[in-house]
Amino acid sequence: MKLNHERIEKSWNPVRMKKAHFLARLRQGVALATALTFAIAPAISAMLAAPTAVEAAPQPVPITGGCNVNSARGQIQHVIYIQFDNVHFTRDNPNVPSDLEQMPNLLNFITGNGVLMTNHHTPLKSHTADDIITSLTGVYGERHGMPVSNSFGWFTPPGSKFFDGFASSFQYWTDIVNAATDPNYFMITPDGKNAPAPWVPWTRAGCNVGAVSIANMELENVAGDLQSVFGSDPTELAAALAEAKANRAQAIADFEGIAIHCAAGDPVCSTSNHGEPDLLPQEPGGYAGFSALYGHTFVAPVISSGGPLKGLDGNVITDVSGHVGFPGFGGISAAQTLSYVAAMQEHGVPVTYAYISDAHDNHAHDIATAPAACASDPELALGNALGPGDVCYVAQLAAYNEAFGKFFADLAAHGINQNNTLFVVTADEGDHYAGGPPFNAGCDGVTVPCNYINTSTGKSVVGEFDGNMTGLLATEQNITSTFDIQFDMVPVFYVAGNPPTGDPLARSFERAAANLTAVNPLTGNTDQLTAALADPVELKLLHMVTGDPQRTPTFIMFGNPDYFFSTGSPNCNSPCVFQSPGFAWNHGGIQSEIVNTFLGMAGPGVRNNRIDDVWSDHTDIRPTMLALAGLQDDYSSQGRVLAEELHHWALPDAIGDSGDEFVELARAYKQINAPNALLGRDTLRMSTRALASGSAGDDSTYTQLENQLTAITSFRDSLAGQMFDLLEGAEFHNQRIHGRDARQLDFEAQRLLGYVHSLASGHGDHGDH
Repeated sequence: MKLNHERIEKSWNPVRMKKAHFLARLRQGVALATALTFAIAPAISAMLAAPTAVEAAPQPVPITGGCNVNSARGQIQHVIYIQFDNVHFTRDNPNVPSDLEQMPNLLNFITGNGVLMTNHHTPLKSHTADDIITSLTGVYGERHGMPVSNSFGWFTPPGSKFFDGFASSFQYWTDIVNAATDPNYFMITPDGKNAPAPWVPWTRAGCNVGAVSIANMELENVAGDLQSVFGSDPTELAAALAEAKANRAQAIADFEGIAIHCAAGDPVCSTSNHGEPDLLPQEPGGYAGFSALYGHTFVAPVISSGGPLKGLDGNVITDVSGHVGFPGFGGISAAQTLSYVAAMQEHGVPVTYAYISDAHDNHAHDIATAPAACASDPELALGNALGPGDVCYVAQLAAYNEAFGKFFADLAAHGINQNNTLFVVTADEGDHYAGGPPFNAGCDGVTVPCNYINTSTGKSVVGEFDGNMTGLLATEQNITSTFDIQFDMVPVFYVAGNPPTGDPLARSFERAAANLTAVNPLTGNTDQLTAALADPVELKLLHMVTGDPQRTPTFIMFGNPDYFFSTGSPNCNSPCVFQSPGFAWNHGGIQSEIVNTFLGMAGPGVRNNRIDDVWSDHTDIRPTMLALAGLQDDYSSQGRVLAEELHHWALPDAIGDSGDEFVELARAYKQINAPNALLGRDTLRMSTRALASGSAGDDSTYTQLENQLTAITSFRDSLAGQMFDLLEGAEFHNQRIHGRDARQLDFEAQRLLGYVHSLASGHGDHGDH
């Protein structure tokens, strides 16, 4: 969840192509969800049974301004990218329709006009900031700087205090971590430069780009960002700082969360509209002469000149306290986000990136207009979180569904539809529901609300288990040395003194974490608290070591998804584990319900494959979008074009000319390079075994496994680099892939996968695989 930073947290038919043999080993859980008949909710079933498309305008409406995308046949004139927070395609309760099932206006639009990819994955850690930024940039955290999110810590320089606390991962693109103790960019490349910004290829092509609550493309914190963007305009800066001092809430509504990055010289960002220089001083190839509008206070008059901007629910957009403007990151609803997007698209901003908050949190306290059903929800009366099928959860999804219906109708009335617009819809990550089952088993939420409150005790079974890591380590494992963690279900450890990898102090923490247990407050069973462990050796393989060595942690503990960890007293005089009914949806971890999400695409060039299970992850979104638009980045991504989901005529010629070789090579590349694919999963098993092994007197198993992981990473990086060069050459440089080259690299990838799987299974090195 993206909070307001308070809880830092061609004749060739690719669809029928044979699949490489290793795909048989992929998880098949999504196939079961796809086969569901939706019989639980008749009203939803009826809508899903008829995947009607929005009526198309007779002729595509020409794009406004000088936006010169170079799509096949010139059909893409608008781009709409929407990223949900924690919205699910698969069911959290088998009887309760999933989030997307309860939004048929969206689900039918995607499956009726394009494809919903249900075997789509996050990077690691699977948290909002990392996931969104990876999706926006097409690179993993090692190359954008935020693999640990939604906050991260950093070690201070030698001679100062060991640790300088935590910073939110949500920062404007050019912000610095800390001028005194870590003067690096938040968004940082491996060589220490500011990461390339995602709006650049669009604005260079003459397209204005709108940002609505999406990570780091607009101002995120008035406290620090005002100077960054208004620094060259003393009058505007003084006024904004004065407002922030006198009325911080109104300043947040005025300046945070909304922006338009304009093409060079575009009148939307003129000085008369309060346009400011769009400064990207380290952008490859330079970025001079561009301007931007920052904040609702300057964007709204451009996109809603007739009066205050209203949400698609008819209400003026405000925060929860009634301040007109941006409603806040934590609870921005579909009606609000989609209103911004539609208004931008209809007023000279043909490319938009937008974020919509989840539907399962209690937004009755976050947005000014919550569904009426929420007012009488017994869980909310107790201040509790919402379980699957809860009456308010279902009502919020119904409101989202209504908003999408109005959104598509409004766009169509303005000539913006699937015939001239590329729609991309995804979620940052999934969640794990932490809590007990409903007491009325068989409830579906839609016709029969699910009840999680024990009528005898008045207590709810909804809620994660909060764990005091300090107390657990001290009482269970006799670990009392100084450390800090990122509070999360996946605690990130920073041990005092920043001990190097393999240091005895670091090893003592890692062994201790591997053995942590707790008595489950609901079941009384003893739970293992650690699912996996990774130190910097494995983190490098998972693309999680950045260009700022100060933020590299000692190790990461991927935890039990029912638990959320923080620090506290070094004892358990107060219970070290207790249930917290206010929070019930955990993510960050490696569990399938968290890392497996969805990707929907519709529009010119996208095949109507309806629901498909091609393996993909967030890095694949950007190269696919740019290939469809006929544009190119000034850097290489780490993803691949999802050719299986595109028409032959929409593909770059070299991909089509490469035939089967491109797709087979691309699929093999993903399985060795993506953090949540086969190689990453197997090496994480090896890493966990390594970190849990040994003793102060004998750490030979650890040393052997770590050396193997280092060698695997080196070989993988070399092989993946060769594979990517061929893929990128076909995607963006008109270089056909020759079958012999592709087959040899595919063969090497299969050998690597087999060898590592053998090691992960504990069989050792059996020679040639």
